[in-house]
Amino acid sequence: MRIVSLGMQITLDGFVAGPGGELDWAMERLDEELFAHQEVLMQSSDTMLLGRVNYLDQAAHWPTSTQPLAKILNAQQKIVFSTTLENVDWENSRLATASPAAEIAALRAQQGTAISVAGGSRFAQSLLHEHLIDEVRLYVHPIALGEGIPLFAEQIALELTGSRRFANGTMLNSYRDPLSAASRAGATVPAD
Repeated sequence: MRIVSLGMQITLDGFVAGPGGELDWAMERLDEELFAHQEVLMQSSDTMLLGRVNYLDQAAHWPTSTQPLAKILNAQQKIVFSTTLENVDWENSRLATASPAAEIAALRAQQGTAISVAGGSRFAQSLLHEHLIDEVRLYVHPIALGEGIPLFAEQIALELTGSRRFANGTMLNSYRDPLSAASRAGATVPAD
């Protein structure tokens, strides 16, 4: 069974972005070690799930980027969940035609590697609410914003599977959702 994994940059006080969507606090902390780690993780996935807002942001950047991640992201299959977009034109992208639960079930049944959730807090919240994410990787930066856009909108019980400290003070905490399909099927969520 393919694992669905969410990776998010997050502050100590639980925000994935500032009040206006600012990500400068995270970009300032992406050093060579952290970037290399994330690149390896992205190579272990061949499919990415995105909400509309995240798709539009990424589709505006990666197709013409010369950054090392561009080749990886452009090659991945991208499933975009939106009720307002009529088409998507980023290479290897398609609009989801079914509910997230049905799309993810179909993807799990296909051959392939991990399925990554590219983020967008509301999109991630909806998938977490339905227990559609097997693994949650939180890159916890040693900074508090005081206000912003939260990742979690409701109580959810996760089980810690691993932690790693990076030289810049960022902690990667990996969790599994014991109620996800992979957990219920006995699939192993890899630890970092």
